Amino acid sequence: MKKKIIGRVDKVDFPNLDLFNVDVKIDTGAYTSAIHCSDIIENNKMLKCTFYSEGHANFSGKEVIFETFSKTNVKSSNGFKENRYKIKSEVIFFGKTYKINLTLSTRDDMKFPVLIGRQFLKNKFIVDVDLENMSFNLKTQ
Repeated sequence: MKKKIIGRVDKVDFPNLDLFNVDVKIDTGAYTSAIHCSDIIENNKMLKCTFYSEGHANFSGKEVIFETFSKTNVKSSNGFKENRYKIKSEVIFFGKTYKINLTLSTRDDMKFPVLIGRQFLKNKFIVDVDLENMSFNLKTQ
């Protein structure tokens, strides 16, 4: 498979989460991908997540329930380990739907509500840090 060239930031869709034109940062320093989740409740072997953020208009408060999820340890760039919930979802880049693992994190104070890490990028994309919104620009043409 030929790898697509992606920039350092983009706007993508997460149709299963009802999130569209979401700002993402391509983070080759991160192994896993992470998405902002404002409220997480585990109850009766189900995970209820609320995707809300005042700073990100597309995160309007949609609740999504996951029957399948796990937990994983994530080491942040400052060296702290955190045990996070991990979900499986889908993301659309360049008009193609890909499966993606996402850890759930509070990213309200961050510029980008989503980080796309190496685990997802591997074998699919080459990152050119001089470029931006390659997938989104293709979508809007």
